[in-house]
Amino acid sequence: MSDAGEFIDAGLQREASWERAADPGADGLRRYGSSVGAVRGTVRDAFRRYRGMEHDAVLALSSELWAIPVFERRLAAVVVLQTKLPLLVATDLTRLEGFLRGAGTRELVDPLAHDVVGPLIAGLSHRDADRAASILARWAADVDPWLGRAAELSGVRTR
Repeated sequence: MSDAGEFIDAGLQREASWERAADPGADGLRRYGSSVGAVRGTVRDAFRRYRGMEHDAVLALSSELWAIPVFERRLAAVVVLQTKLPLLVATDLTRLEGFLRGAGTRELVDPLAHDVVGPLIAGLSHRDADRAASILARWAADVDPWLGRAAELSGVRTR
């Protein structure tokens, strides 16, 4: 695991509450029991400590956090992407699609769609935006309900 990934994971575990962790979601994800504020603060602290992360490092960090099925780690991955949104490019929709397919809960799908996918597509050039709109149209027609929800919540009109 990267230094930044270890820092975030340790921070999330440090901020854990057994009361919140004892309340499992229907999504099948484990819980540390960290609050949303603790997740956001831990990611903020990580970016202060590990400055200068570029596109590939940001995507690697988000993937590393997402890989283990713990809700707070996956929420931290979303916050990483929200924080570094200006670094994302159209081809990152493939990775985002994988995250959406594995999210299992609207508490992860909604911020990914509304705060990452939508703004990412809104900032693309005309040509890339057209390609992205066709990807969202495919998501909207997919049998995976989380992709359909993401297509709807992204705020981008599909064809």
